[in-house]
Amino acid sequence: MTPAASGALRVGLTGGVASGKSAVARLLAARGAAVRDADDVVASLYAAGMTGARAVEGLFGRGVLSADGSVDRRRLAALVLSDDDRRRRLEAAVHPLVREEVGRWFASLAAPTVAVLEAALLVETGSFRDYHRLVVVSAPLDARRRRALAAGWDADTFDRTVRVQAGDAARAAVADYVVVNGGDAVGLERRVAELWPLLVDDAAAIAGGVTLPPRRG
Repeated sequence: MTPAASGALRVGLTGGVASGKSAVARLLAARGAAVRDADDVVASLYAAGMTGARAVEGLFGRGVLSADGSVDRRRLAALVLSDDDRRRRLEAAVHPLVREEVGRWFASLAAPTVAVLEAALLVETGSFRDYHRLVVVSAPLDARRRRALAAGWDADTFDRTVRVQAGDAARAAVADYVVVNGGDAVGLERRVAELWPLLVDDAAAIAGGVTLPPRRG
């Protein structure tokens, strides 16, 4: 593979709900990473008339759409979080659309960019395999619960979301790098500062056509 064909280093950034993924993403962006949030990609796909909105309507009817034709994500979440079959059908319809859009974004970036996609379900869907490096943000469940409730989540929605996500051990088992977020902003900043040069080195290797060996933790 030539350096020109290698493109950006594709980094998947994942972790459980309220683990601190967005905080890590912001810290990486401040250091020069190109960062995109899968939730923003989904939001664009769920806009009125877009492929995601049409897919959701086809699965569940107009009752999950807002008056303007966009997907009402609260209604959709209430529908699928309590029904594994509905959730799996939604994932099967929407995740390929997200991966296609993210793939276009990665392809638009030149080497040796560190390009980070923040997403919640990379391990659960198996799409972590699309990335050169997987970064997992880990945090204690009780701390995550406090953060989520403080941010306006209701306890039942948080608990149902946790149940459909992989646990930290499952994520860590396939991670290249694990960032432990104990809730200390200074400590998190230090851990990201330690991670960043490793990703820069990985990006340089990819730009040089090198196949990266897996790291664990």
